[in-house]
Amino acid sequence: MNLNTAIQKLKEKGYKHTRQRERMLEIFVNQDQYIAAKEVLKMIQEDFPSVSFDTVYRNLYLLTDEDLLEATELHGEKHFRLACTSNGHHHHFICTFCGKTKAVEFCPMQTMDDKLEGYQIENHKFEIYGACPQCQ
Repeated sequence: MNLNTAIQKLKEKGYKHTRQRERMLEIFVNQDQYIAAKEVLKMIQEDFPSVSFDTVYRNLYLLTDEDLLEATELHGEKHFRLACTSNGHHHHFICTFCGKTKAVEFCPMQTMDDKLEGYQIENHKFEIYGACPQCQ
């Protein structure tokens, strides 16, 4: 997803276009990895020194709720990345050192149908954690 597409999606949902929100989206468009909320705050404060952690956190959750960002938990804190726009259902390998991701084109739910007979599955999330080749 590019920056203009993300901004347009927010406008279509009735959200105001702000420079802070645009900067936040730029951070994620330019990095293919999960980023901690504290790191996002540091990067945004380079351009907007008075922005608060609460404002950043609220916007991270807004962007996640609007399916522009994805969230996961690493090392006990929330990390965020730009939502995948690739075709097809897939999951991710996440490097626990640098936060980079790699798409995994396999879904373990395909093997679960007979093990969950009678259950109605609403959603699922499958993530693999480890060290990427650069961090090993």
